Amino acid sequence: MSEGNRRDSRNTSRGSSRGSSKKNQRRKNRKRRYGGKSKSSLQERHAAEIKAMDEAALGRFKRVPLPMAFPLDLPEPKTFKFNWTIAPVPLKDEESMAGNVVRKGEFGWLDDERVDEIAEIAKNYNMTLEQALSLRSALLQQKTVYGHGRLRSQSKNMLRLYNEGVSVVDLSKRFDFPPMNIFRIVLAEMSWSKSKIKEHLRQPSRLSERERTEFEAAEAADRVSNVDQGESQERADLFEDILADWFEQQGVRIRRQPEMVKEQKQDLGRPVRTPDILFLDHVEINGKPVAWIDAKHFYGADVDFQRKKMAKQMARYIEEWGSGAVVYRHGFSANLFMPGCLLLDANVLDLSRLGPGE
Repeated sequence: MSEGNRRDSRNTSRGSSRGSSKKNQRRKNRKRRYGGKSKSSLQERHAAEIKAMDEAALGRFKRVPLPMAFPLDLPEPKTFKFNWTIAPVPLKDEESMAGNVVRKGEFGWLDDERVDEIAEIAKNYNMTLEQALSLRSALLQQKTVYGHGRLRSQSKNMLRLYNEGVSVVDLSKRFDFPPMNIFRIVLAEMSWSKSKIKEHLRQPSRLSERERTEFEAAEAADRVSNVDQGESQERADLFEDILADWFEQQGVRIRRQPEMVKEQKQDLGRPVRTPDILFLDHVEINGKPVAWIDAKHFYGADVDFQRKKMAKQMARYIEEWGSGAVVYRHGFSANLFMPGCLLLDANVLDLSRLGPGE
């Protein structure tokens, strides 16, 4: 190759490299689209799959052998049809609220001033305060799970700062990870085993004075990864009961989750497929066949981590009984989509038994 050709080749290579670099930079600068793919495109893509799921739900009583959890002496199923009014939250409103409910280093319960601030912001969008706070929880869960690799990569640095006297809560604010996750990582970096960490967090009195103080402060500043989730579970259980009671009051025969859990533990050694409600009659809601229902005591956000986790759980029920439904206590995003799952809010239910609170 002549000297001139080599120069031309080098110039072309540099130009190509600069062009590629600019493309990569534009890609980085491009704002990532909020939420999943458009619901309409997904419905079109999964149309045949959804039809098969609906047919499975309609034909489940004629299957031989019967599906799991069906009594062998099941009487002839009746048919019930319900019109269920729903009011999904527009994706643009959820996206706007998402940018206002999460702040760096803020993982704990919000003080009254911050809650009032979010309530004022929510007035500008088609969302309630409860929906906004539930959306915050979903975003924090995603932030925590997807950021776990980055958290582990900082473990040695965090232990060094901890040994220098920096508190876990201050480390949380500095590195933007939940306080309890940081505390667990610090203990692990001290060569504590997983079982030792678990035992001591369940019995904080076994911790040293500093560790106990750090644990109590981290727990108070963390609603994402804290140890005590009891009250939230109690309210979720009550919401499930309210939903199941409603269907029984309409005359629909059902099986509830606790009895299916007990039965499957006896027969299979563990619960395998246990929706909150399994219908023993034909149920149609808004024109769609529904074989089972799961109740969720939160807002159905169009957030990647929550959506994937939900879809994985619902797929087990669909495989056994066909199409079903999910009822969200605080409503759901208009763009949220899971094949074979009819999405509903709690507008038709009397929730007075839940009392005040989110």
